Amino acid sequence: MSIFHVVPVSAEDYRRSACLKLPRFLFDYLEGGANAEKTLHANEADFNNLHLTQRVLRNVDNISTATDFLGQPATMPVALAPVGMAGMYARRGEAQAAKAAKKLGIPYTLSTVSICPLEEIQQAYGDGFWFQLYMLRDRDFVQELLQRAWNNGVRTLAFTVDLPVPGLRLRDFRNGMLGGGLPGKISQLAQIITSPLWVADVAIKGKPLNFGNIASKVKDTKDLNAYKAFIDGQFDTTCTWQDIKWLRTIWKGKLIIKGVLEVDDALAAIDCGAD
Repeated sequence: MSIFHVVPVSAEDYRRSACLKLPRFLFDYLEGGANAEKTLHANEADFNNLHLTQRVLRNVDNISTATDFLGQPATMPVALAPVGMAGMYARRGEAQAAKAAKKLGIPYTLSTVSICPLEEIQQAYGDGFWFQLYMLRDRDFVQELLQRAWNNGVRTLAFTVDLPVPGLRLRDFRNGMLGGGLPGKISQLAQIITSPLWVADVAIKGKPLNFGNIASKVKDTKDLNAYKAFIDGQFDTTCTWQDIKWLRTIWKGKLIIKGVLEVDDALAAIDCGAD
């Protein structure tokens, strides 16, 4: 890192820091997308084309960004979205994020495939954090996760519907994160060895590095290939709006449908009882 860039102050600064600190396969997983990543780049370009309209000579002495999210007060109209494997990027990463969100007074959303389990986030955030879930083929396990979430103070469920089939993330194969046999394992080991800051902060001090919410269902929670096998086997490609109606009957709290981009789907979500 340059001596002129010591303290990160922007998203790009943090990206640069992550690139230097993380093993390449973890950095690629966070930054990358599926296939040729055309949609990823198109989304970034669309955001870059958004511009704020400037209005002047308004009294801005006592501006408040406070708002209400589904009956939950927040200091600003922002919630931290679920990030899978966040605990692989910083020591107990989900717990750190939850504490930061609590301090700022905004909702925090825990991913199904987090490193830190629901119980640890309850300790970090207290009641009122959100939980993200996919529709899994094992409906009994879905109900088990929902009950655990409820028992740990979750009252808002963010249900992801735009990932019926996991994307083909080519970077994960190129860098040896998934598959690759012996060459892949050697590549991973080399990347880890050359990332001493990550080893000290996360791999050693951040244990256990397993998937806290689904550990009981994955044979080897430290093996990313075993995790991928669980995802490939459990993501339910038959899921329809009827399953959302079923979900609405068993979830007593607020329900967010995450991943809706079309008007018809938004209306269908409302018809199913989504909040």
